[in-house]
Amino acid sequence: MDNLSLDYLTKKSDLGFERRILYYPEKIIQFGTGVLLKGLPDFIIDHANKNGAFEGKIVMIKSTDTRGSIESLVSQDCLYTVATRGIQDKRLIDKQDICASVSRVLIAKTQWASILSLSKKEEIEFVFSNTTEVGITYEPEKITPGECPNSFPGKVVAFLKSRFEYFNGDLSKGLIFLPAELISNNGDELKRIVFQLAEENYNDLAFLSWLKSANTFCNTLVDRIVPGAANDTLDDKLPYKDKNAIVVEPYALWAIEGDDSIKDKLTFCLPENGAFVAPSIEKYKEIKLRILNAAHTFSSGLAFLSEYKLVKEAMRDEDFYSFMKILMANEISEAMTSEISDSEKNDFAQKVLDRFRNPFLEHQWLSICMNYSYKMATRCLPLIKSYYEQGKEIPELMLLGFTAHIAFLKPVSIIEDKYYGEANGEQYLINDPNADYFYKIWSSEGSNELKIKKILENEELWGENLNNLNRFAEQVYNTFSTITEQGTGKTLSETISKLENA
Repeated sequence: MDNLSLDYLTKKSDLGFERRILYYPEKIIQFGTGVLLKGLPDFIIDHANKNGAFEGKIVMIKSTDTRGSIESLVSQDCLYTVATRGIQDKRLIDKQDICASVSRVLIAKTQWASILSLSKKEEIEFVFSNTTEVGITYEPEKITPGECPNSFPGKVVAFLKSRFEYFNGDLSKGLIFLPAELISNNGDELKRIVFQLAEENYNDLAFLSWLKSANTFCNTLVDRIVPGAANDTLDDKLPYKDKNAIVVEPYALWAIEGDDSIKDKLTFCLPENGAFVAPSIEKYKEIKLRILNAAHTFSSGLAFLSEYKLVKEAMRDEDFYSFMKILMANEISEAMTSEISDSEKNDFAQKVLDRFRNPFLEHQWLSICMNYSYKMATRCLPLIKSYYEQGKEIPELMLLGFTAHIAFLKPVSIIEDKYYGEANGEQYLINDPNADYFYKIWSSEGSNELKIKKILENEELWGENLNNLNRFAEQVYNTFSTITEQGTGKTLSETISKLENA
């Protein structure tokens, strides 16, 4: 079996691959070579190219000075397979596409001159990035002509300075930045740091003015599960060998904040590929944070303590499926106070159910329980408080999810400075920065009721004393006692039965 390559594609007309898309001009430079970029923006560009909507290629930039994982990709002429696997609109999706949006890969430390030469190409219009959350942070540094800066923002400044000088400050030669780093207001934050470094390094008012007037930094929101390499799972589906194949879920979101002028330029944003431009992306952040992230957090400890290791396993259980459906469609949606229509919330909730049911993902509940106390405080507590602010008590499924999280964060032992809980006769790792605090509370003298009240009064954890919420401590303790006496699974089943028969 041949390896995937340009030569292979040109010989295999039966693959339906159009050669024209291999020779589009380079329009994008991309800082980052990770699977999220390959599985979302790069794949979206490939889709737009194949539809004739964009007609441009990506130059990947690897920040480290080793070839590492890129050697295999380069050997395949930067082609790779994307296997889309999961459930969409209640239908099973399992298909493969060859992504041909990347033209080449450059290593920043050793090929900086080649990267700077891209600043002199008129066709370059966009900059993508995913340098992890720490990539968009301020690092004071001296930017020296011809030398590769250490930080990602430093590289951006040097690249833009080269472009400004080559095009003599032409305002039409600015770039549009679309960072995919998973931080809030990523475009604004990148812009702030780039401007700070530019001011510290260049006493050039013309350059600083061009930087501000000609370049656009867009806030974005990305969402797609990209588990990574496909390993050997595609061997029987592909007529070629591909060591760089990746798997993605069908769901894709790339929300970009911009006006109509930005929308007109981002021709790769098509209705069917998940990318779009909107004047504000705040509501998309809110709906993802509450309906997806909060639902994950409310359910993770509950599922794990109910003896489910994987998300897809729990979703096969009728009671747990009902828990997720009612939690999102009723309780979370009702608690959300932002102006998001019911149809938008219901549509998104259905997509989340499809995503959680994906039979191809080995998504572990224990990994979702990482940093559990922080996630509960930031994602879920605002929803709980919303009910109290409306003069209503917390609904039963939120209460059950919150209490299960308290039960999960009950360490019973310390082994090599790591904290472990116990469920169903087995110990599990509690990967939470507050594990030591919970261990001290649970190992102290006193009743469970008193210990729960101590946890709820901790303002460092919650931002306030939760004992001040009417009957909240009482309800949490009563639910905790039920879980302790009869188990999490039975408690869940009885709660769902009660709601469905009400």
